[in-house]
Amino acid sequence: MGLVTTVGTSAAEVMAAMCDGRSGLSTPPPGHPLQGAVEVAGFGPPIDPAAVLPGPETRVVDRYIVMVLRAAEDALADAGLEIGRDVDPYRTAVVVSSTGGLPTLEAQSIERSQRGRVGVSPYLLPGMLPNMGAARIAIKYGIRGYSSCVATACAAGGQSIAEGLRLLRSGLADVAVCGCSEAPLFRTLADTFTNARALARGWAQDPASASRPFDRRRNGIVLAEGAGVFVLERAAHADARGAAGYADVVGWGATNDAYHPITPRPDGEGAAECMRRALADAGIGPADVGYLNAHGTGTKLGDTAEALAIRTAFGDHQPPVSATKAVTGHMLGASGMAEAAVTVLALRRGLLPPTQNLDDPDPACELDHVRKLARPARLSHAVSNSFGFGGHNVSLVFGQPSTRLARAV
Repeated sequence: MGLVTTVGTSAAEVMAAMCDGRSGLSTPPPGHPLQGAVEVAGFGPPIDPAAVLPGPETRVVDRYIVMVLRAAEDALADAGLEIGRDVDPYRTAVVVSSTGGLPTLEAQSIERSQRGRVGVSPYLLPGMLPNMGAARIAIKYGIRGYSSCVATACAAGGQSIAEGLRLLRSGLADVAVCGCSEAPLFRTLADTFTNARALARGWAQDPASASRPFDRRRNGIVLAEGAGVFVLERAAHADARGAAGYADVVGWGATNDAYHPITPRPDGEGAAECMRRALADAGIGPADVGYLNAHGTGTKLGDTAEALAIRTAFGDHQPPVSATKAVTGHMLGASGMAEAAVTVLALRRGLLPPTQNLDDPDPACELDHVRKLARPARLSHAVSNSFGFGGHNVSLVFGQPSTRLARAV
């Protein structure tokens, strides 16, 4: 695993932030384009483009590409995997999702309006297209197999992992490098969320409290940037090279609400069916799930619909639930990568992280919430949910590793 988030660059750091209540949210720093546009946001660590790309290719390159290249570098190093040495390049896939380099497009549009055609860089397209995260990783590491970009908004990170699992199961790949990266901290996107009244407000004096999944005082999302990459590998292939696994991806489900471009189904049925399908694919029942990491955005409608969906899907066997976005903010599709990483660590450590800022749970969001303190638990399976605009729903089921060697966590 490799991550770039507002609270750190490893799954362990994100997990610690959840357990310790260390928020990655703040007011925009002086000089940032969002200063004066939003009250609170989540800012990732600085990354020098020259550290991940050849010099000429850094002239016009979006931050989402820079972040996902750093996450991929860390993930491949963590896996101890070298393409060509440890795996056939044509048996390696890359599935990396993003909404693309919209900040770079906006900046180039401003240049064009001010200077005309000569203001537009010839490097614009390779610097901002949504597929360029996958393409840049493939080019840098010599990955020559299946390559694609998933574009399902905030469900994209989870769906990238599901797509990687499908590729391994189908026999098309032995290794799948799966990820998502988002750089949404630019003025136009902030303005549209503000005008839609979707951003958390009234928290400028207490930024750490702004993201409040399932809390009665929640009033919107907190935009954040970030990236994550998982290296998925067939267990037999990992065993052959003596690699240790964190966990198995044992099931996935995907549905669409078919209801509204933005608003989730109030009855949560699309998301509930998504979870049912994930459990069925994993060959387990609701009682086998010991933890669920919720999509949990901190919006009135979204959290209520998800809570109802969880209650519907799990019936009398409600799993403990927590939400990562309370500390990281909403990294759009990339949230699914950080949340999957936390789900894996919770599974392996037998420690369920709490939802921060859940001071007064909304009765409409009644669940077995993990609050205040981390909760010890012994579990065999855990679920991670990711939902997105357009009604896209994805659920992943993780199980204990089946590799001969298990990664210490």
